[in-house]
Amino acid sequence: MKRREPLNNTQLLMTIAIGIFFVMYIAAMIFMGGGFLKVQQVFDLLNDNAYLIIIGCALTIVMIGGGINISVGGVISLTVMACALYLNGTGLQNAGGIVVTFLLALGIGLAFGAGMGFLISYLDIQPFIVTLAGMFLSRGLTTILSVNPVKVTHEPFLALVKTKIQIPFLGYVAQNGNLIPAKLEIGAVVALLIVIISFVMLRYVKLGRNIYALGGNQQSALMLGINVRRTRFLSYVISGLLSGLAGFIFLMHKPAGNASVAMRSEMDAIAASIIGGTLLTGGVGNVIGTFFGVMILATIQKIIGLSPLNESWWQDMASGALLGVFILLQSVVLSSREKRRAQKAATAPVLQKG
Repeated sequence: MKRREPLNNTQLLMTIAIGIFFVMYIAAMIFMGGGFLKVQQVFDLLNDNAYLIIIGCALTIVMIGGGINISVGGVISLTVMACALYLNGTGLQNAGGIVVTFLLALGIGLAFGAGMGFLISYLDIQPFIVTLAGMFLSRGLTTILSVNPVKVTHEPFLALVKTKIQIPFLGYVAQNGNLIPAKLEIGAVVALLIVIISFVMLRYVKLGRNIYALGGNQQSALMLGINVRRTRFLSYVISGLLSGLAGFIFLMHKPAGNASVAMRSEMDAIAASIIGGTLLTGGVGNVIGTFFGVMILATIQKIIGLSPLNESWWQDMASGALLGVFILLQSVVLSSREKRRAQKAATAPVLQKG
């Protein structure tokens, strides 16, 4: 019988995150009931956090490569404002305006991703400094575009916003006996597709394996013939594109732009990535874990929002405490695994001699 290989660090941390989410959600179902007993509650978590799932994937890809990107929230804000203004100012009451708006969102994300990626990869400037500048720049440009909130009035786009995907067999029975189907927004479907695509890219595509190698050990990656600069540059390009896409998805969920859109979302995305098992040191991480990291944070906010302690600072405290627990858990789990490996390596020669 073939011996089963143990889980690697990425798989182990991801499994822990998945287990904690299910324990947390089942506990909410048992002790709080209500909406947690309906499938629509899970769908609502997906609908409300679709943009965060996407930028969580963006941060995970960069962090696996040993980098960081704190500009994603600012890029979302700029994308939302620019797209809202474009939709209102084109006068194109047709689907063509939506297609151009989508391309505009991707273009903004690509410009920031490529620009910051070039500075980090080819000029060797610290990622934190470059992406901090990108955050300030994008937030500033958002304010320049419009100080006042902008509400989208483009009718075809608003019709797209109202479109929901109904899944009848996952609905619930109302008091009158009718089956109310569960509803999922288009943005949530896109977010799930991004998670799947990112997972496949990181695991099965050469670029993804290069990103893991880069984050694991840059010198080893160079010795393996990996183009380190290009790999790091492409990781930031992908991160920028996903940020632009997240901005478009955010606008589909809330069709209005203002200077405070997606404030602190970069911190939430980083927290979700860490909770999902991504290490800040690079080389370890998985977008599936990040997805469940987002769901854990969203579930905490929902639980506290439905409890007597529904003030925002309780949510921040709970999220911060959970993040600290996960960082400590990662440290303990990984250090214990390293000690066991060292012990096995030390006893192996002795066993061979015996």
